[in-house]
Amino acid sequence: MPKGHAKAFTAGAKALCRTTYLTGAGDKPTAMPRLEGQARPRTGATMPSDTGPATSTATPARAALTIDVEEWFHSYNVKGVISRKDWDACASRVEHTTMQMLKILANSNVRATFFVLGWVAEKHPSLVKKIASAGHEIASHGYNHEPVYSLSPQEFRSDILRSKHYLEDLIGSTVQGYRAPCFSITDWALPILEKAGFAYDSSAVPTVRHDRYGSLTNMDAAQPITYVCDELVEVCISCLRFGKRGLPWGGGGYFRLLPYWLWMRGVHSILDQGLPYVFYTHPWEIDADQPHVPGMTAANRFRQRVNLGSCHDKFRLLVGAFDWKLLGDLCKAWKEQLASETMGARVIQ
Repeated sequence: MPKGHAKAFTAGAKALCRTTYLTGAGDKPTAMPRLEGQARPRTGATMPSDTGPATSTATPARAALTIDVEEWFHSYNVKGVISRKDWDACASRVEHTTMQMLKILANSNVRATFFVLGWVAEKHPSLVKKIASAGHEIASHGYNHEPVYSLSPQEFRSDILRSKHYLEDLIGSTVQGYRAPCFSITDWALPILEKAGFAYDSSAVPTVRHDRYGSLTNMDAAQPITYVCDELVEVCISCLRFGKRGLPWGGGGYFRLLPYWLWMRGVHSILDQGLPYVFYTHPWEIDADQPHVPGMTAANRFRQRVNLGSCHDKFRLLVGAFDWKLLGDLCKAWKEQLASETMGARVIQ
């Protein structure tokens, strides 16, 4: 986000923490109370004070950790200065940084959902196999990292099928999840995803207008998991909600920007409302040694590099803070609960 937007976001986040919308206003929390059915903090987890159209009405609160596996030069922040034809000439860092993340996850016995870019999978097939063999979920981030709204429906279909089929051949199992690059999902893409065999999409961010994000009709931050086609479920990136919209609180640059204690207060608020929490990040976001790219605008440079040096430790703390679920399991549990509620309503009638 541009620096001006970053200041506004930070001010808005802090203002929220001075209201009763977030529990314990004015104090930095040290632990989160366990709620029935809720993702619970791990034993001994603490929060440092300064480290740097059918919808279930009772979605069980859970936390899901997701990682979009792409190179630093795939970031939309560098798109204007590093073109697609230059990718092969760029220094690859994705294997090194992803392995760091795998180690952090293993140390806390946490499983995550990895949305792997098809281009990365073809360059580093052994990395994908290592992720899968460690018990993590493999999902698709498309192939070429092009925003969905920049593609025709035919181009989009080719992109997702190329990625899905290659990943499935690598790991020997079905890829059920998809996430659009830059969260650029659009309504017309949903039936294509369903027909391609995806069970869920996790691309929608139910926030106010964003310069890169796409949008879906009738999304509601209070109902972050919902059917968007007959069989396709949307699992939204988490937001601190204001009515049907909210302040992005799912990760990325927002996570790097804010102090850890403040971020965790927002996470607790989301979970305390009985909503699931869905976090996302990228391997390049824990890589302070990634190359500096000449020619970037000041705004894009800020978006790419803000607080890279502290994100590794913040990510490690966050990983250890909850019993995370795979996104596919979160989606499955929601479907089962919705089916149970529907059956119960029929019995009552």
